[in-house]
Amino acid sequence: MKAVVHHRYGAPEQVLALTDIERPEPGPGQVLVRVKATGVNTPDWIAVTGTPYLLRARAGEMRRGAVRGTDLAGTVEAVGDDVTDLRPGQDVFGSAWTGGMTTTGTFAEYALAPAAQLIGKPAALSFETAAASVMSGLTALHAWRATTPVHDGMRVLVNGASGGVGTFAVQIAAHDGAHVTGVCGPGNLDLVRSLGAAAAIDHTTDDFTAGTERYDAILDNVLNHPPSRTIRALAEGGVLMPNSVGNTGGLLAGLGRMARANLLGRLRRADVRFVTTEYHREALTALARLLESGAIRAVVDHAYPLEETPKAVAHMLSHRASGNIVITVP
Repeated sequence: MKAVVHHRYGAPEQVLALTDIERPEPGPGQVLVRVKATGVNTPDWIAVTGTPYLLRARAGEMRRGAVRGTDLAGTVEAVGDDVTDLRPGQDVFGSAWTGGMTTTGTFAEYALAPAAQLIGKPAALSFETAAASVMSGLTALHAWRATTPVHDGMRVLVNGASGGVGTFAVQIAAHDGAHVTGVCGPGNLDLVRSLGAAAAIDHTTDDFTAGTERYDAILDNVLNHPPSRTIRALAEGGVLMPNSVGNTGGLLAGLGRMARANLLGRLRRADVRFVTTEYHREALTALARLLESGAIRAVVDHAYPLEETPKAVAHMLSHRASGNIVITVP
């Protein structure tokens, strides 16, 4: 089968190559999916470039010949012996994420995924929409439904509102009754407003941490301000949710600010909560219902064919994408 293989750390165009590899076979609890579309996410460029460098030590030595990618939408090709609720020929979407730098990812014609992390794809959703929604959509859903549940009249701010997680976060918070302020670049102000934000701030001209507005919750997908400044924009009892490893390379990149935010929380300077992403069927079903009903939509910046995966990952790495990036597999 065709797959995009990762050989070493570096720029995506230099270290990713389309090649032929052996098709994997599903083991217990696994499903082999004929991939129709897959999403590109932050963990993908982190794994490819090996930045922040500190994460290399955590991940261990990079395994040559790894296939990156975790989100997928496609058709079931085969199932493991103990998988009884999914069948060959069924259209599905979900995640192949296993919590580490997997060697058999979704930037390929076929991919393995845990059956527990797949659901049937609603017919109303295209493969591209479904694939674009998994990691970004589930992260935003968990932020506003579990980490810091929103309610009518709650004032929230989403920093990085035009990115993959941000576009979903604006929509879900607005759908659940919050007054949403989105922070983004000047070219995305109209997009963010169209997604349900009551206000949009251009980060190139206005600094929300220096303003007078106060928010009940801040989802920070950028970490372009020290956490000690960001908490100034919180209302009394407000919650800060740092959700980024930063946009730069180096030893720590944004990990240093994540650590400082954690310290501020431990010192009770602010209520700091970290967002996790849960890849289980209940969460996927809730996300699918929102998408199918039209309550939210996936914003796709660009769709690349499989052979242009290096360009897709480089686009993600540029941090200039509006919404999500998709790879299609013909």
